[in-house]
Amino acid sequence: MVDATGREAVYLDHAATTPLRPEARAALLAELDLVGNPSSQHSAGRRARRVVEESRESIAIALGVRAGDVVFTSGGTEADNLAVLGLYRARRSEDPRRTRVIASAVEHHAVLDPVDWLGEHEGAEISWLPVDDVGRVDLAWLKAELDEHADEVALVTVMWANNEIGTVQPVAEVATLCADRGIPFHSDAVQAVGSLEVDASVVDSLALSGHKFGAPVGVGALVLRRGLSPVPLVHGGGQEREIRSGTVDAAGIASLAAALTASMADFDVRTARIARLRDDLVAHVLATVDGVSRNGDPSCSLPGIAHLSFEGCEGDSLLLLLDAAGVECSRGSACSAGVPQPSHVMLALGVEPVAARGSLRLSLGWSSTDDDVARLVEALPAVVARARRAGVGR
Repeated sequence: MVDATGREAVYLDHAATTPLRPEARAALLAELDLVGNPSSQHSAGRRARRVVEESRESIAIALGVRAGDVVFTSGGTEADNLAVLGLYRARRSEDPRRTRVIASAVEHHAVLDPVDWLGEHEGAEISWLPVDDVGRVDLAWLKAELDEHADEVALVTVMWANNEIGTVQPVAEVATLCADRGIPFHSDAVQAVGSLEVDASVVDSLALSGHKFGAPVGVGALVLRRGLSPVPLVHGGGQEREIRSGTVDAAGIASLAAALTASMADFDVRTARIARLRDDLVAHVLATVDGVSRNGDPSCSLPGIAHLSFEGCEGDSLLLLLDAAGVECSRGSACSAGVPQPSHVMLALGVEPVAARGSLRLSLGWSSTDDDVARLVEALPAVVARARRAGVGR
């Protein structure tokens, strides 16, 4: 897409998906034309298997775990579903008293929906872990809940960092509370891997998705501690520790490993640069547009996410007007049947529904530039003024 002046659009939706990194593209292309099923015993199959296992090893090193802990999936959603549904069913099978799931109120729908499914269809009791006004989970509440219901809890799931507002959760503290009581702890780290220093060894299971840090769409992993055996969602050839059957994508996995390795290699310089761009973006918007507030934890947040609320605006109006001006971003919340709905994350923070609907997520990534920020700042005042004239629906 180009704007009215013929310039290429500015892409500020890296939290949704980020461009393919050159290293990941090269790894993908190097494997695409090669034939060989990694489960086959002939030379081509063994070569494909070597690609998969070497990639598994490099991913494990980057995340601080053993290679055998890495289970390849199609992405973060599958990994989250496998952990939540599979661990719940395994734990309940071991002890019928384990019917409780504790999940934070700000989870991505890849966790929220399977948790809801367990409540609606399998009799699970759901405890929603509350958050404060910046989206940080209430550790005191969690400790009290675990103390009261430890024998009933099948698992706890708390995301590493929020996909909408960017708040980073106290994962190590949650992990300690769970480990002390022998309760598995799953973390959706889809937004964190590649953007934060993630030590996957502190949790029992962790979901990641390649297209968030420069690998292709359609490849990810569940990092799963040995000794945990979730009930599989897919049955077939018994690949991936008999947890996730199906022929693995050797080319995609090679690209996944290359993207993660590259992300670790330039981590310090890249994340510092992205955080500076985000801070510049926020400072310029607050200086040039009235009635704007920033959401999330300003002191402990993902480097690339700026989640802003605009008084008197509908988020959909802002989104479409910015898109017409050549700036691509997102609301970070869902719409149902064309009717704007407030984000469940914003509501969990205690924001009123009307105000919650007037928010945008502006997210930067490895390819973002100062010009991207300048273009947004240039376009935004007129966009906000027009959106305010259109008014806010009820």
